[in-house]
Amino acid sequence: MGCLALENRPGHLERAEPTVRAALAAGITLFDTGNSYGNAVHGSAAFGVNEALVGELLGRLGVAAKVFVATKTGHIRTPEGGWDLDGSAGYIRKSVDGSLRRLGVEQIDLYQHHRPDPKVDYAESMGALREVFEAGKARMIGISNANPAQILLAREVLGDALVAVQNEYSPAFRTSEPELALCERLGLSFLAFSPLGGMGAARRLGQAHESFGAVAADLGVSPQQVCLAWLRTRSTELIPIPGASRPESIADSALAAELELPAEYLQRLP
Repeated sequence: MGCLALENRPGHLERAEPTVRAALAAGITLFDTGNSYGNAVHGSAAFGVNEALVGELLGRLGVAAKVFVATKTGHIRTPEGGWDLDGSAGYIRKSVDGSLRRLGVEQIDLYQHHRPDPKVDYAESMGALREVFEAGKARMIGISNANPAQILLAREVLGDALVAVQNEYSPAFRTSEPELALCERLGLSFLAFSPLGGMGAARRLGQAHESFGAVAADLGVSPQQVCLAWLRTRSTELIPIPGASRPESIADSALAAELELPAEYLQRLP
């Protein structure tokens, strides 16, 4: 489950715990957040609030030791609530301690580099992640928004500590096909973010991709389930990360894990 939509603000906070409870009840065990995730408040970014919310909820529900939590470093927020990058070794060394504190853990399950910083040599960023791993602050390392050359460089620097690549992938966004193929060759998990096409796209999926809606109608399931089940057929290494801000959304998405699409239906999908 992608946790970005679990915003810590009035009108959303009261849905956060029921949404996480619904995810757990549905068998979801991977929760993906980021140190820069946070809604804009009064013109400034509430940096780290998503990590703190996820850590507080999982701790209060007594499941922190039973689930797999992934977070990220490298994106920063501007005072106006916008996005920027800092892939420097100094920032990564500092930011991991903040993530550990907000999540309330002694070791992060999967620590990911959020996005390459064009101002910083990618090898420097990867070297800092290697330090984080060797210090025992992360069980595993991942990278995100990376191209094939960056994946290969990361593998060279990180070795077996690198286990995952998180890139965007959906029926509408398939430019990460080369990265997916490379992950298959290297035995890396490919975490597909925005698998339903982006924030808000879930509600429009039936219209935007008519074939998914038609197959869903035939099978008596939601278009979102068909989309996620279709993604699972793209590669054994692919793990979709659907986001959710409501219990009903994540409960529906989780059902896709058990949905097997017959060959005749797969042929109807793009």
